[in-house]
Amino acid sequence: MTESTVQDMRSAQRFLDRHVNLEASAGHIRGLSLDAMKSLVGVMGDPQVDVRTIHVTGTNGKGSTSAMVSSLLTAAGLRVGGYSSPHVDTVRERLSINGEWITEEAFVELMADLERYAEATLENLSYFELLTAASLLWFSNEAVDAAVVEVGLLGRYDATNVIDSDVSVVTNIGRDHTDGSGDWRRDIASEKAGIIRAGRPLVLGETSLDLRDVFVAEGAAPLLERGQDFGVRSTERAVGGQLVDLWTPMGTHDEMFLPLHGDHQADNAAIALAAAEVFLETSLTDDVVAQGFGLVSIPGRLEVACAEPLVVLDGAHNPEAFRALATTVPNVFPAGRRIVVLGVLGPRDPAEMIDELVGMSPDLVVTCTAPSPRAVSADELAVLARQRHMTVEVVLDAVDAVRLAVTLADETDVVLVTGSFYLLSAARRALTEWSEGFDGTNED
Repeated sequence: MTESTVQDMRSAQRFLDRHVNLEASAGHIRGLSLDAMKSLVGVMGDPQVDVRTIHVTGTNGKGSTSAMVSSLLTAAGLRVGGYSSPHVDTVRERLSINGEWITEEAFVELMADLERYAEATLENLSYFELLTAASLLWFSNEAVDAAVVEVGLLGRYDATNVIDSDVSVVTNIGRDHTDGSGDWRRDIASEKAGIIRAGRPLVLGETSLDLRDVFVAEGAAPLLERGQDFGVRSTERAVGGQLVDLWTPMGTHDEMFLPLHGDHQADNAAIALAAAEVFLETSLTDDVVAQGFGLVSIPGRLEVACAEPLVVLDGAHNPEAFRALATTVPNVFPAGRRIVVLGVLGPRDPAEMIDELVGMSPDLVVTCTAPSPRAVSADELAVLARQRHMTVEVVLDAVDAVRLAVTLADETDVVLVTGSFYLLSAARRALTEWSEGFDGTNED
């Protein structure tokens, strides 16, 4: 990257940072209105109408499912845009075509156009609204065949819901972004159901019968339900992932290699496959499915970032995700000891996540304060972990926490860094510094 491009990227980032970042601050729905977003895309010429879209929401798994849908459609020969959140290392991760991030030069040019459009709307726009509009403009300009768009928060009033999706996907319903009061499961289901378009397909991964009527009421056609219309017939552990047997309304696909670990990822694969096939209105061949799944790479989902010692990064950030993590890690990564580096964001209740962590029986928990204004303090996490009879070390800085964990680990141990996607960038920095020091490049 040239010095000029670096400066342009910094300028583009400063433009975004001048706008409120709901992901980094409150994390709540703002204003319960799409008016500002509709105004912005209207000034742009409504680029969202130029692109066929698959819209994905859910408490957990929407990022993995979106990545798999994109990969399957790419393997089928389409030019596929992808929009996801949050990012780990660079904002460019959020915008991709056929799995390739937007280039620095293209991002700078896109932000320059976006700034002019934003000034013309006279609206008070958020960071996420701006990036969402930018992605839709980019996909239109690049004439993609399809775009897989991941919801940022819930669905009905999410900025992404200005699209008129061809296929809607709901992975599951869990307790996140809620205080848990009242009938919170139906409330969340209702908000996520807001992305559904009457008369168009819905791929529903949530299997709770007591929530089914919430989704049926939106009038999707067809309604494909996991366990009824598609699903996982069997799974088998394999080196680097698992072999899965999947079925959809259009056929079966046996012994497909999925380079992702855990039963939850097999379920996500079934959802993704059903969504891709209903979008294309045809069954995918086994060769296309094998290629699509085989090329999937999802940072921060049981990502092996280092081999000796084994360091695994996972952005689990709510109780349901921690429960899946606690089930999967001991089975997939048997180890001498388990060392967990933990950093959590509010307003989620960290006690609920640490309760799930108990099932993993960690030998050591290194608590840190995640790099976010919403971070729960390392000391508070330590108190909660000690109350559950865990051995704890407190290291305030996230980079230092990962560095300590790696230093303490033997070759047979596993270090798990988890609690927030905002922790993972710090983990990568720590691993880079540790590796350079191990190689002797930092010696005098």
